[in-house]
Amino acid sequence: MQVLCPKQRAKPKITNPFQIIGNTDIWKIFSKNKRGKHLFLDEAHKYDNWSKEVKEIYDFYPSIRIVLSGSSLLSLTAGEADLSRRCINHDIQGLSFREFLHFYKDIEIPIYSLEDVLHDPTPLLHEMNRACRPVKLFHEYLKYGYYPYYLDNEIDYYTTIQQVVNHVIDDELPRICKVDISNTRKLKSLLTTLCASVPFQVDITKLANLSGLKRDTIIAYLGYLDKSKLIHLLYTDLKNVKRMQKPDKIFIDNTNLLYAWATTPVQIGTVRETFVANQLSDSHMVEYRKANGDFLVDNQYVFEVGGEDKDFTQIANIPNSYILSDNLETAIGKKIPIWTIGFGY
Repeated sequence: MQVLCPKQRAKPKITNPFQIIGNTDIWKIFSKNKRGKHLFLDEAHKYDNWSKEVKEIYDFYPSIRIVLSGSSLLSLTAGEADLSRRCINHDIQGLSFREFLHFYKDIEIPIYSLEDVLHDPTPLLHEMNRACRPVKLFHEYLKYGYYPYYLDNEIDYYTTIQQVVNHVIDDELPRICKVDISNTRKLKSLLTTLCASVPFQVDITKLANLSGLKRDTIIAYLGYLDKSKLIHLLYTDLKNVKRMQKPDKIFIDNTNLLYAWATTPVQIGTVRETFVANQLSDSHMVEYRKANGDFLVDNQYVFEVGGEDKDFTQIANIPNSYILSDNLETAIGKKIPIWTIGFGY
């Protein structure tokens, strides 16, 4: 979503109609109404030349606040050049576990930040265990709760996700990112391979061999898939520019997409790590750890992810280290139920 803030400047004379609202008098009427202060355009990217015409509206009518929304992140991003220094971008994450409980189960729980959970998870644990059986609902969320169009129909839900993925790869990547259309099938095959693997430690040469693509092409395509919110790239050192030439680990963007696109049974360990990477990346800096833990968050907290039997062997004596454990309803010291990090927004 993009929000263009009003600015104070003189209004020049307009000579061109704005095609963005069609050849009607709607815009003229709206602009003459002194109470017309906001313009909302949903699916803005579907209009021809939308970014240039929105720029004109913004420049010619400084008192108007414009809000643009769209389902195509790539298309909206492609229009940013025309709107540079004029807009504030807001990427809207899929539903958190907390939002899933609210929208689908009518269970109202307030936001608990990561710091709240790590400092004292007891209030959240008490609220959840009074309201429901959290583990059961959490596993339902992992399969069906991330996108806001699940209506208890598993087949249609996954089919919709698959259609979105096909649209991104078959249409948007060739049109916007100039991906060779002959490579789209290879990209889908690559996505299937990632779904079938544990979170993929990146070997570009191996990926090139698996996909039949060149090394430089693979690196570019991974960036496009990441920008499209189909995969999630993690690095071991975000401060080191050289290390960011290629990612160190690849996740599918979210667990629902993982289940929808996989052609073989999904490994639960992959699901858990995908959930953690997805939820914490919304408002935290998340880095991959090659040893002694799975994730480093905000350069401060170390997390090991696993089942209820996971112990502290791999993160023993590491300061600010925690286990995010599946199938738990209560915390045991620094061993915290994994679902507690799904209340950050």
